[in-house]
Amino acid sequence: VKLKKTHNLPVYHPAREENLISHLRNQGAEAGLDSDYIEELYRRILRQSRVEQTARLSKKGVRAGATVLMVGGMGSMGQYFSQWFDDSGYKVRILDRNDWLNVGRLCHGIELAIISVPIEVTVEVAGKLGPHLPVDCVLADVTSIKERPLNAMLEAYQGPVIGLHPLFGPTTSTMDKQIIVVTPGRNLPSCRWLIDQFSAWGTIILQVNAQEHDEIMSIVQTVRHFATFAFGQFLCHKQIDLSRTIEFSSPIYRLELGMVGRLFAQDPHFTLKSYSHHPNDLPCR
Repeated sequence: VKLKKTHNLPVYHPAREENLISHLRNQGAEAGLDSDYIEELYRRILRQSRVEQTARLSKKGVRAGATVLMVGGMGSMGQYFSQWFDDSGYKVRILDRNDWLNVGRLCHGIELAIISVPIEVTVEVAGKLGPHLPVDCVLADVTSIKERPLNAMLEAYQGPVIGLHPLFGPTTSTMDKQIIVVTPGRNLPSCRWLIDQFSAWGTIILQVNAQEHDEIMSIVQTVRHFATFAFGQFLCHKQIDLSRTIEFSSPIYRLELGMVGRLFAQDPHFTLKSYSHHPNDLPCR
């Protein structure tokens, strides 16, 4: 942990862990042990090690003491990231819908501004926020679509800009092995410390351009959810006795039911807005 703190190394290094697992499997086989059991055992050990390292590393910020402005900080994701930055030694300010009269004061001296607001108002918020930001401040957003928000930030602000898409929600207790998609906007080197901070928290960084991100997410997220929604609607329309079907179910069927339950438990307005603001012309529209 000390070495990783000193050099800002990520908690999770996939290649290194896979090499270790392969080596341990070979050692187990040579000793007459079940290689699959050895792999399962050490993956559990490595998982717990990552969790412990992440908890310890999160107490130290890459740029501890810097001031972070969370726009939409009273929302669920805003509160989630505010807590992580605060625990890591950053000074966190909140700008929510009733704070715009104080936007100039809140932006004074900040080094990072993160827009964490509903998709349908992200472009508008970026336009209102941009003129008040210090010239060397990093401007980022955490929406699930990237091209339009990124373009709006680039238009509203001439400093460093980066798009972020966390592929996890605010109920996640640890960022260990969670994925954050990074879409560069402007002056990526000035944004590097923010990427390093998420790496220090244990996340996997996936860097792509905004257009590719939105095209891929239309399949990974929207079409996949549409198929799950259709399955749930079918079960409801047919008035299927789910408890009875579970008695005959396979693991994949139970997994599908779990996905249906998770989707239908979400806020329907949020889900609709996520899909209706997607830039691609999707068949599920």
